[in-house]
Amino acid sequence: MPKVFVAGPASWNRLVYLDRLPEPTPRTVFARGHRTALGGTSAGKALNLAHLGADVTLRTVVGDDEAGRAITDALTAAGVDLVAEVVPGPSEQHLNLMAPDGGRVSIYLELPDLARPRHDDRALAALADADAAVVDLAEHARPLLAAARRAGVPVWCDVHDYDGVAEYHRDFVRAADHLFLNDDGMPEDDLRAFLAARVADGTRTAVATLGARGALAVVPGGSHHVPAAPVERVVDTNGAGDAFFAGFLVAHLAGADVPAALAAGAAQAAKCLGAPDLAPARERRSP
Repeated sequence: MPKVFVAGPASWNRLVYLDRLPEPTPRTVFARGHRTALGGTSAGKALNLAHLGADVTLRTVVGDDEAGRAITDALTAAGVDLVAEVVPGPSEQHLNLMAPDGGRVSIYLELPDLARPRHDDRALAALADADAAVVDLAEHARPLLAAARRAGVPVWCDVHDYDGVAEYHRDFVRAADHLFLNDDGMPEDDLRAFLAARVADGTRTAVATLGARGALAVVPGGSHHVPAAPVERVVDTNGAGDAFFAGFLVAHLAGADVPAALAAGAAQAAKCLGAPDLAPARERRSP
């Protein structure tokens, strides 16, 4: 069983389903429905990794509130080993506007502030024992980039819609042995050039997810593309990128080559798209 350490955000979100995303003008719109659910990119990765059979430790930050307790309960119930830094005040919370075509606007409502971690020893021990360290975009996760380097654990980073210049992302980009992002932040030609430049600078694998067009990976010596896996019905787009990341990572740790790992990522993303939550439901085994 692969061991994966994940550090980064977990949130409690309000999801609002609309017929279409509103135009940027004053108006009244009616929702098709709404609900609250676990969110956050690190929670999504941890849930999908656990679904795929990995031994997962997630270090995150939650507030001392009902949302924080809902976050920790949901992650623990999914089999994630949780190192939760509990801080005064609210947990991370978003308002996500969702459209049937996959469009989404995520509005940050609350963001916890970690002044001083209390569980460093436990988190660092889990990191040192891991086969891979996933360090997501969050200020409270940033110090673990250097910790993973010191421990000699390969670093995996997802910089989402990085535009190639934003200062906030640079530590994560430079530290990553395996780098992931989506195609929202750059035109395709710039994105391909960025992936190639990262590999030339020492990144082992640089991967861009391309939505319905699949995903592209650049490695030393070449590139590989995989189409998106078919989905009978898209239920919820939340977590699809994190599911792809988890599928690729678990396949890689099992010894898959890059094309096979890309296919595994696409397959896990498709399962996530067909499920109402950040990860597919865990299968119940017969006694």
